[in-house]
Amino acid sequence: MRSLGLVSVAIFSFILITSGEAKINPVLIACGRNSSVTIAGKTWISDSSMQNFTVSSQGIAASTLALSENSSYFDLYRTARIFTVPANYTINVVAGSYFLRLHFSPFTFLNFSANESSFEVTSNNVKLVSRFSPSGELNRRNSYLQNEGKSSNVTYLVKEYVLTVESSELSVAFVPASGSFVFVNAIEVISVMTDLFNQSATEVASGTTKNSLSELNGFNLETMYRLNVGGPEITPSQDADLMRDWKTDSDYMFLANAASPVFNSSNISYSNPNNSFIAPLLVYESARTMSNNEVALKRFNMSWKFLVDTDFDYLIRLHFCEFNYNMSRQRIFRIYINNRTASNNFDVIARAGGDNKAYHEDYLDSLSSQTNTIWVQLGPETAAGALVTDAILNGLEIFKLSRNGNLARPIEKSGATAGDSENKSSKSKILWAATGSGIAAITILSAFSSMFFCVYYRRKADPVKDPSPNWRPLVHYNPISSIMDVKQPRTLANPNGSNSLSRLGKRFSILEIRTATQNFDESLVIGVGGFGKVYKGKIDSGAPVAIKRANSHSEQGLNEFETEIDMLSKLRHRHLVAIIGFCDEHDEMILVYEYMANGTLRNHLFGGDLPALSWKQRIDICIGAARGLHYLHTGLERSIIHRDVKTTNILLDENFEAKVADFGLSKTGPSLEHTHVSTAVKGSFGYLDPEYYRRQQLTEKSDVYSFGVVLFEVVCARPVINPTLPKEQINLAEWAIHCQRQGLLEQIVDPRLKGKFRPESLKKYAEIAEKCLADEGKKRPTMGEVLCSLENVLLLERLAEVDVDPTIPAEAHGKVDEAENED
Repeated sequence: MRSLGLVSVAIFSFILITSGEAKINPVLIACGRNSSVTIAGKTWISDSSMQNFTVSSQGIAASTLALSENSSYFDLYRTARIFTVPANYTINVVAGSYFLRLHFSPFTFLNFSANESSFEVTSNNVKLVSRFSPSGELNRRNSYLQNEGKSSNVTYLVKEYVLTVESSELSVAFVPASGSFVFVNAIEVISVMTDLFNQSATEVASGTTKNSLSELNGFNLETMYRLNVGGPEITPSQDADLMRDWKTDSDYMFLANAASPVFNSSNISYSNPNNSFIAPLLVYESARTMSNNEVALKRFNMSWKFLVDTDFDYLIRLHFCEFNYNMSRQRIFRIYINNRTASNNFDVIARAGGDNKAYHEDYLDSLSSQTNTIWVQLGPETAAGALVTDAILNGLEIFKLSRNGNLARPIEKSGATAGDSENKSSKSKILWAATGSGIAAITILSAFSSMFFCVYYRRKADPVKDPSPNWRPLVHYNPISSIMDVKQPRTLANPNGSNSLSRLGKRFSILEIRTATQNFDESLVIGVGGFGKVYKGKIDSGAPVAIKRANSHSEQGLNEFETEIDMLSKLRHRHLVAIIGFCDEHDEMILVYEYMANGTLRNHLFGGDLPALSWKQRIDICIGAARGLHYLHTGLERSIIHRDVKTTNILLDENFEAKVADFGLSKTGPSLEHTHVSTAVKGSFGYLDPEYYRRQQLTEKSDVYSFGVVLFEVVCARPVINPTLPKEQINLAEWAIHCQRQGLLEQIVDPRLKGKFRPESLKKYAEIAEKCLADEGKKRPTMGEVLCSLENVLLLERLAEVDVDPTIPAEAHGKVDEAENED
């Protein structure tokens, strides 16, 4: 690890400029507007007014009316300034330190699509971003949150920096990438008080305390995260002087149920009155404490995890206020940062000088080029003799320190900026990379959890040995209790009443399940997901089955597992994977399904050595999947939207009959009086409906879009996102639509199908796939219409087999197999 050296000790001194505490009134610039606008009591001036600033280029004023209300700056984000040439905003200031905030809320204007915007930003010779795409950054953040099982969807960006200015001007220079353009919605410049960072900090790696050095200046920060722990979002208008936005912390918790929010009704004051600008008192009126501090094994931590940039130093600021106890040594805990002890015997009352005192502590840590996450964990200090084994946290901030005048994310060897994109294709690369990182993180955490339980149970059997004080598992938590009835014998959650469990089939004993899976033999694992593992097994009749066992330590998986139980209790159809039974003994949550001998559709398309599916087989499979989805949309009183239609969720039995599986993300559709369901975006990259992504409005047409991607994946036999291909080909949906409209689709068809299909059938097949991928849901067909079109495609192929004229009505050739057409 690179030593923090002088960088770590200089972070707090950069605001001590010779001009002292001189400050200016905030400069709030609304870009692309013709007049000023007042938002939350603050006046934002038009960037065409040139009041206290200048702009080197006129640019293009852009506006939109199709923006959803996604923040307190909703009205501000309706306009933007677009530059196709380098442009420079120069703001008149006095020497000092300033918050610089750049606002980005992507939208399309004329021929300028925000997805294609890529640029660099520099301020007073400090590089802020390089090869930066706001849309790519949003996708990077959302992909990370979704891989962590969170439901939030970020639709706008505020890039915040704390910069040292030694002259009378603060310059913000935008430089578009070659062939691209810049867009920005708003700019803020706010004077920073000297008390904000003039503090000491503890270096995590060494445990030593670093003091600010007034003789070292010129270091700059980027705000990565600012959270109000346990409480609601604190808006800029509620942090009046510095206009900071304090987000909620739930999206960053490793296990949401591991810590409970608590609130203070007492009067709070600052432990040091000179630190009144560190955070508003609202931050200290809420907190999180451990949900269950009476567990037998006192090694339970509450944890937060953050995606950051590699190869930088970070300042982690933790905010505390003790309002449950009034004497020291009543609550003492330990603080870990990136699995290293940052503080032992942490007693808030002793450090703050009493209860109801707002207090903060700063830590410094350095990340290598291989690490892009920061873990913050608080857990009990078992050896301290405190009244309770608990911890408390009120607020959290993470700042990135500049290195050599640079705050931009490192450039990868390929030449791309990690997480950014110059256009749609490079955005897809980052989504792919983010997904891989999420999978790797889950794998590591799973291995860590396994190690913990092995050691725990071994030590439980030998009570003489004390656990090593240096060994700290991430959690010791059993979330099954959140969906089990802890007062009654363990049973599966039953949201639909007593009839739901009865519809799940036979209740298997845990002994029967262990026998069927040879005691959960790893060699029988046929699938792994967020819920846990799927095993191939044999029940007492000798019939093969698929046995899905919920991982009791995966909260995300358990939520999806419970949703699947809910859905399966309602569903019965030939083209949906059938449930055989369940097991709910010994805190287990296990479902037993029919075994699908030929696995997933994806496995037969690419990536393996299985024989190629014929064109007719592929159409048959698509028809079967369409029938299953059509039933979901129309077969019940309220429709069910699958929300994760993809080739890995279409399974094939021994006869290659398709059945739709995995209902963990499924959602009940809108009632008759509504057109959509408002919900957080979930699904799989490459298959996700863009309208759903933009508006967070889910309809049956979202499944239709995903199925359209499946149709092209089936005929092209390639991944929906492939970052190894040329940039215009990375996203299959975009590339296939382009080829289809150019009349070139046959050129990207699976080579194993060349010469083995009727051109008329391919043409009709591609037409229905293209309609499914319409950008607006109302222009897409229903799943019933898709099914009808696919059956016509199959009819064309069958007519070709018997060498008949396709212009003759089908009735003249006899009926198509009725079984093929049953709904």
